[in-house]
Amino acid sequence: VTAGLEPATTLARVQGCWAEAVGGPVATVSKPVSERDGVVSVACEDAMWANELELMAPDLLEKVNDALGDRPLQQLRFKPGDFHARP
Repeated sequence: VTAGLEPATTLARVQGCWAEAVGGPVATVSKPVSERDGVVSVACEDAMWANELELMAPDLLEKVNDALGDRPLQQLRFKPGDFHARP
């Protein structure tokens, strides 16, 4: 029932598959928060995680695109802050 209520935006689709695609440890410290033109910004718990995940970005991008079943994303950008501000 709730799947039908979710908006069909790219960001919503990424948020829906994020934890499964990137794995629990990464999902615990990061959250996709915005998308524009195939670039998803991901809020991270702190600068250390943002830097670490930036290094892993090519692998994470491939995993997310595989989980989505197509290739709508061009890039993932990781930034510290606002991690706990959004539900």
